[in-house]
Amino acid sequence: MGYRKAEEILPIEIIELIQQYVDGESIYIPRKPSHRQAWGTGTQIKQELIRRDKQIYDEHLAGSSTAELACKYYLSEKSIQRILRNCKKVQKYSSIE
Repeated sequence: MGYRKAEEILPIEIIELIQQYVDGESIYIPRKPSHRQAWGTGTQIKQELIRRDKQIYDEHLAGSSTAELACKYYLSEKSIQRILRNCKKVQKYSSIE
């Protein structure tokens, strides 16, 4: 998200109308729903986190404790527990198919 000067893109009438509600403040104008992208679409972070979570799950199955995994991956134990719970659900549903 970048900032653009309203004067460069909006007619003065619209600027004056907006100024009736907010004068001199920054506002966020969201994208149209049809132009929105899912989180992580523009980068590889989503795939990286899926790989990391699978690795955490595999290490846990191999005997690593949640405390060890939290320390190794710089996450809280609660985060590790959540990851393990989610991976277990995915494993459960993928084995049904």
